[in-house]
Amino acid sequence: MALAKIREVPLTGADAGPYGITVGPDGALWLTLVHAGAVARVGADGDLRTWPVAADSRPLIVTPGPDGALWFTRSGDDRIGRITTDGEQSAVALPPGSGPCGIAAGPDGALWYAAMTADAIGRVTTDGEVTQFPLPVSGGFASMVAAGPDEAVWFTLNRANAVGRMGTDGAVALHQLPTEGAAPVGITAGADGALWFVEIGAGQLGRITPDGRIDEYPLPDRAARPHAIVADPAGGCWFTEWGGNRIGHVAPDGTIVTHDLPTPAAEPHGITVAPDGTVWAALETGALAHLTP
Repeated sequence: MALAKIREVPLTGADAGPYGITVGPDGALWLTLVHAGAVARVGADGDLRTWPVAADSRPLIVTPGPDGALWFTRSGDDRIGRITTDGEQSAVALPPGSGPCGIAAGPDGALWYAAMTADAIGRVTTDGEVTQFPLPVSGGFASMVAAGPDEAVWFTLNRANAVGRMGTDGAVALHQLPTEGAAPVGITAGADGALWFVEIGAGQLGRITPDGRIDEYPLPDRAARPHAIVADPAGGCWFTEWGGNRIGHVAPDGTIVTHDLPTPAAEPHGITVAPDGTVWAALETGALAHLTP
């Protein structure tokens, strides 16, 4: 892969903190502003609109829901937020101490989330019914979730050094990672029928098949601290290197190419692939990075 063309789009001040990002059902970019406690929309024309959520809500990850709205985790006040494409908000309260982080639409028409501080994976229906399924670990720090190709939900356990699978009935299987201290975070379902994830502690990418086979791919910079990952339609994945200040790509065969961001210490976090094949990453320092492969 040739080096991508990258431009940075100023968005907010660093005090707002762009963090999670996704493409909404309206074709616009939707993102969380973790420090400002807000959600933002960036239209195709670059128009920026923001909606305050709550001062201490700490919104983290945002995802399209099965109901045509955007759903996002509120890690600071134990809620799942919902916002329509015209900005109407509502929220679902979770059990106290949940600390939700990752969220994704599941195979059953509900939203599934990782309860970081409750050792649980949760499910919330579009009409607000909440169920939390306990995990067989203590202090595992469930971080991100993704719907797998096998009608199940997959998730990372950052401090338990494992990737897990949960059926829609709550049945759990955990897979320990080969590398000690790998500290997995982001996870996504690849177009190749496997799940891809990042190991922030080891500077590696991982791939796990539905039957539990794990392969790991070291990054050129083992201190890069990869954070988020998203699949592309061609079978590869794009990922952010929070510590390396880069956006990277891994091909289906494990070949890795990385691209330096123009601004030093931009703190790339969330990443998404737009319908036109270009890549957008949220930079916590207040901008978006737009990559044209």
